[in-house]
Amino acid sequence: MNIKNLNFFTKENVLKKPNWIKVKLLNNNNNVKYVTSMIKKNSLHSVCEEAQCPNLSECFSRKTVTFMILGSICTRKCPFCAVRSGRPNSVDLNEPKNLSSAILKIGLKYVVLTSVARDDLRDGGAEHFSKCIFFIRKNKDIKIEILVPDFRKCRNNALSILGNSLPDVFNHNIENVPRLYKKIRPGANYISSLKLLSEFKNLYPTIPTKSGLMLGLGEKECEIIEVMKDLYDSGVTMITLGQYLQPSKFHLPVKKYLTLSEFKNIEKEAKSIGFSNVFCGPFVRSSYHAEEQNIKNEFIL
Repeated sequence: MNIKNLNFFTKENVLKKPNWIKVKLLNNNNNVKYVTSMIKKNSLHSVCEEAQCPNLSECFSRKTVTFMILGSICTRKCPFCAVRSGRPNSVDLNEPKNLSSAILKIGLKYVVLTSVARDDLRDGGAEHFSKCIFFIRKNKDIKIEILVPDFRKCRNNALSILGNSLPDVFNHNIENVPRLYKKIRPGANYISSLKLLSEFKNLYPTIPTKSGLMLGLGEKECEIIEVMKDLYDSGVTMITLGQYLQPSKFHLPVKKYLTLSEFKNIEKEAKSIGFSNVFCGPFVRSSYHAEEQNIKNEFIL
């Protein structure tokens, strides 16, 4: 996809950010500096940095981080995402060991691992996920949540491989409503993503499954509700819903900033559907306060 042809940015479609969209910057915080240095020192990547997450300062200051494995270049070009796309480098075989080392030095007790899409790999990167989990598991006090891509064309093989080293929480983001998939998630398939979640749950029923949506891209409330019902019917017990924020003028524009009361209403709908854990708000992301989300989930279960 040629970024020059996207033509998303015009003065007419730029919405003014409401007063509840305010990001706190804590870049001079010692913990922020330390976490950043540990990531760089161990040749690692974080989705916090690569995807320009608005919660980076807050999370790093609390010594929480979502690691992005399998490199920093994605084989897909989703027009909402700030992660670079193109031809990825070869898989770093030292990454599992370096990852484990960084986690211990930072002192993490709950770890979230995600990755770029690696459609160039026969297993979509599942074996590398498994190896990373295996190395981290050497410290038995650490809990692991994985946020995986859709493993396009290799779903069954990937799920089988993940069974060798299972996480504590399995997460795959549905992202938005099926009507907007061709525009928002080119190369992905709504039904395939639901099958990934449901098939994992069928194979490993004791492990909580989780998914998330970003809102404000043109979806309707009734569509959001239908997606939540689909996720619940697919065995998902934990759900996150947050506001989409445009990373740059070359990315999809925000169609709507949801009000705090609208987020509250969506949260009520999600709870009425039956989700054991609902995390909903403007700055909510899949891994935002992930440990607290899981603790709440374990308490409910």
